[in-house]
Amino acid sequence: MKGTYFLGNKRFETREIPSRDLAPDEVLVRVAACGVCGTDVHIYHGSKGSAEVTPPVILGHEFSGVVEKVGSAVDKVAVGDHVSVDPNIYCGRCHFCGIGKKQMCTNLFAVGVNRDGGFAEYCYVPQSQCYKLDKSVPLENGAMAEPLACCLHGIDRLNMRQGDTVCVVGGGPIGLMMVQLARLSGASRVVLSEPVQHRREIGLSVGADYVVDPVNESLPQRLQELLGTQGTDVVIESVGNVIATGQAIEAAKHGGTVLLFSVPKVGSVYPLSLDDVFHKELTIMGSKINPDTHERAVQLINSGRIQLKPLITHRYPIDQLEEAILMQMSDESIKVIVGG
Repeated sequence: MKGTYFLGNKRFETREIPSRDLAPDEVLVRVAACGVCGTDVHIYHGSKGSAEVTPPVILGHEFSGVVEKVGSAVDKVAVGDHVSVDPNIYCGRCHFCGIGKKQMCTNLFAVGVNRDGGFAEYCYVPQSQCYKLDKSVPLENGAMAEPLACCLHGIDRLNMRQGDTVCVVGGGPIGLMMVQLARLSGASRVVLSEPVQHRREIGLSVGADYVVDPVNESLPQRLQELLGTQGTDVVIESVGNVIATGQAIEAAKHGGTVLLFSVPKVGSVYPLSLDDVFHKELTIMGSKINPDTHERAVQLINSGRIQLKPLITHRYPIDQLEEAILMQMSDESIKVIVGG
């Protein structure tokens, strides 16, 4: 069984994975597809993921596959099942787990972060982290369940109302899923702000009513022209940099809510105008990972109500992981998949 290990300092090595017996509650998953996430990019550049990374480790926390073997106590899935894996494992004992905010778990352990993950031919996974996919669903789509689950948590935090207007800043894979979830949540109009043309085109194809090029157009001015108000009720920032944060705050109308969703570079600072927050009476919030939303993400994928195929633009074998990460950083891609 081969896997590509992250060695630290932007170095990878494809090796044989030592085989071992399954624990009673473990499942051996033959990995079909594993998405490259922004978190993988951050780890590649030396930052931590959702938990501390200690090389050598096999990264990859957005993956799906087929159950190859099961431990003696496994009763949730069976050999041959198609599954999506929720990578985040919570301790259930710390203060935050006890108050229902397990995404803040102080002992968070994650498959593909500090336990070998999906950039491999096979992966050992606790059965508690496996969710069944319909066998009619492409396994590449199943690999998108984890980021979709994170998006669902962000949408839940927003408490959107039927008829709200929404602006999504950034048309990468997260932004394009957020466009669709906003429509499913009852948004009356969804505007996508994205500088790359092919991403704007896909945004329109998956449900955006309007697209704006923020490099060549004033976003508040275009929102005024399109919607009749200089801003939207809800703004979802899905880029993770200071420029996008500024655009998101500008795009919120008076009384609006801004969700800063994407993972920023460590140390990023935005000079917030307190006057704007006061006069516009803004609500600004964050969102972290996917507590209790992975099953809902899988249900959405199984139902076919979310378009994922148009978002997957590039595919690489596991021994070309660095190339896959570099492509994920490029404007040419939307979502890069490894394996299959």
